[in-house]
Amino acid sequence: MSQQSDATVVLGIDPGLNTTGYGVIRVSAARTELIEGGVIRGGSARIPLSERLLTLHEGVADIITTLRPAVLALEELFSHYERPRTAILMGHARGAICLAAAQAEIPVVSYAATNVKKMLTGSGRASKEQVQTAICREFSLASQPEPPDVADALAIALCHAYTDRLNLLSR
Repeated sequence: MSQQSDATVVLGIDPGLNTTGYGVIRVSAARTELIEGGVIRGGSARIPLSERLLTLHEGVADIITTLRPAVLALEELFSHYERPRTAILMGHARGAICLAAAQAEIPVVSYAATNVKKMLTGSGRASKEQVQTAICREFSLASQPEPPDVADALAIALCHAYTDRLNLLSR
């Protein structure tokens, strides 16, 4: 799919080892269009980590090759002192995703989940349902994207688009 000269294709990713949500949007001065959303399934925890990371890397690389985004917007790593193992595993997932972007020479921009939620809903503590509702409103969807990881990925892509527009206006 080729990019229009006045439009930018943004790939948003909500990283995970079992389920990684992705959303691809086309942004122009006039509109924001949903191109595709879905998930990359890495498999269960019984599958070796190296195989799950390879599946994730290949899935992201395939999306990049097929839809040719100009930028990859990625949720920042969130860590909680009670679950350090989760943060470490998410770091592995982010590494596989960033590697696919680097191999395709696509810049990666990270956004904190609270910033994404605030930009879309007005609250940094918005629920998954509120994010899904905002995505439905933005793209005039009849039903909420499932699983919620897809809506989260689209929200990350939209956050980048809105941030990019705000940066252009402030210049």
